[in-house]
Amino acid sequence: MIEISTRELLQLASGDRLSIQVYKFIGKFPGKKAYLQANLHGAEIVGNAVIHQLIEYLSSLDASQINGEIWLVPVCNPLGTNQRTHFFSTGRFNPHDGKDWNRIFWDYEKECDDLNEFAQSQINLNPQKIRTNYLAKIQTAFAKQLAAMQKPSSVPYNLQYRYQLQSLCLDANYVIDIHSSSVKSIDYLYCFHSREDSARYFLLPYGILMNKYDGEAFDEAFMKPWLALEKKLGKFGKKIQFDVESWTLELGSGMEMNPESVKKGVLGIKNYLLHQGILNLNIAPATTEIILIEKSKIKSYYAPTGGMIKVKLSLGSKVKSGEKLYEILSFNKTRELPRIIEVFAEENGLLFDISRNEAVNQGEYVLGIMNDG
Repeated sequence: MIEISTRELLQLASGDRLSIQVYKFIGKFPGKKAYLQANLHGAEIVGNAVIHQLIEYLSSLDASQINGEIWLVPVCNPLGTNQRTHFFSTGRFNPHDGKDWNRIFWDYEKECDDLNEFAQSQINLNPQKIRTNYLAKIQTAFAKQLAAMQKPSSVPYNLQYRYQLQSLCLDANYVIDIHSSSVKSIDYLYCFHSREDSARYFLLPYGILMNKYDGEAFDEAFMKPWLALEKKLGKFGKKIQFDVESWTLELGSGMEMNPESVKKGVLGIKNYLLHQGILNLNIAPATTEIILIEKSKIKSYYAPTGGMIKVKLSLGSKVKSGEKLYEILSFNKTRELPRIIEVFAEENGLLFDISRNEAVNQGEYVLGIMNDG
């Protein structure tokens, strides 16, 4: 039932090679495909523990208990994972060009200049046939990425890397990209509009509802073309929601694999796959209420001056407007005694993440508040 394959990503100047390993669980019966990956940002390692537990769990199942396929890729960015500064993992940005590893991906919508004509040509077809036809268009366009790589001039590594990851999931129904916060954070997910109902099956209490996206993040690049087609078909009077979804799970904090975050991730993913019919266990999936907050309603707080911070509230705390959020111990270098600067909340909300470093320069990120109504 399990197939394990290795894909080479990068040959280093020393001759050593970096690669990823893909674990494919193939069910007895045909069905849909789920693709899961972890550790796209080098310090965000929690997803590797989640995927390990999923591999152990899926290995215990009979092939008849899986419909379709589940593909899992831990440590999906080995170059980022191995980046270090002293004891600290970095790995958020490509050291060669400075680009965020999760802002490099290929978005078909940006080059699909005949979407209007394609949508009109599909009006009388059923959703599955439309999906087949549109996926074929996406795959044909994507093949040009490989052609460019194979030219004598080739392409930069970030384009080679994105090709390898996206080639694994282009035909998937469901994509789950497991991250954690760069700072200290609660567990939550990112959700696209029109997919709010499915978010309940991850069993997480909070989520961020995407309202603007440029298609360069991994989840966006997968989902954006399908959302664009749904919108275009709707304008022609054919309302369709394709059986395609994409999620980013944010499980706890970077540089650690918090057991509670791992547990929540494993439980939620198993429940989601059960809901989507990929796990065939003859039990009903659970649901939970989830508070989805528009991304535009997140308030970020930056240090008004440099110093040492002391946050007065714990993660997950409810915050009231006017309540003290944190203090800065400021060594002002103006022939004055050090002083304490207090920072207060501008509005009600939930404290969902906090800077890991308690020394901040002026203008650096300190914490974030979700305005949850």
